[in-house]
Amino acid sequence: MNSLPLDRYCDAIVSQTERLIAHVRGADMTSPVLSCPGWNLGQLLRHVGGDHRWAEEIVRTRATGPIPDDGVNDLTPYTREDREFLLPWLTEGAARLSVTLRAAGPDAQAWNPSAERPAPVAFWARRMTYETVLHRADAALVTGADFALDGDLAVDAVQEWLEFSTFPEAFEPAPDLPDLLGPDRSLHFDATDAGEWRVDLAGDRPAWRSGPGDATATATARGPVADLLLYFYRRPAAAVETKGDTALLDLWRTRAGFWLEAPAE
Repeated sequence: MNSLPLDRYCDAIVSQTERLIAHVRGADMTSPVLSCPGWNLGQLLRHVGGDHRWAEEIVRTRATGPIPDDGVNDLTPYTREDREFLLPWLTEGAARLSVTLRAAGPDAQAWNPSAERPAPVAFWARRMTYETVLHRADAALVTGADFALDGDLAVDAVQEWLEFSTFPEAFEPAPDLPDLLGPDRSLHFDATDAGEWRVDLAGDRPAWRSGPGDATATATARGPVADLLLYFYRRPAAAVETKGDTALLDLWRTRAGFWLEAPAE
């Protein structure tokens, strides 16, 4: 469930895109993005702009099923991007998505990959906000820019990830991975500037809640909330400290990130 109003997401899609552009203005578009292997900076920006346009079409047309996302994930034609074209194109796409979401309103229905039937388009406002945030962090790594994130967005992004971690794909047995669930297994995440979350892995599916953890957690990750978010997404997060069963933490991050490999990412 989204914890922020639709207007907050719509504003953030635009402002985060502006900050992304500020990170890369003057940068070499062919610079490799190490946190997205196989992409260069121009392809990263193409991906973000493609995602914005893809989501905008879904919302505007009230799509009842998936629509082609070739402009999102097939980046092979975009190895040598023209910065003078690409940056205004990014700005335009973010603005268009924001306008379309506001016009639709949070309860308008459209397809999304997390629901079996059309669901409120507020999903797309939230998802595109954090898609933009994450790839802004990727761009900042390339250019050496500072990455910071407003606390309310960082907390909500962490909780979006925790929600995805309860989907069946994130915990059902898989032939090539150890079992995630087991007796007396739990994870504790301590955002030193924002709060705490506990993930219980002892039942038949993961369950998470906000609030203090306890000393019996199987593993703990601790750091500023924006760094915890980067840690979840397997981006560099030097400020995050882990203790306990770190293999379980890594397994949980892998399983909870199943959707990152899906065509809808």
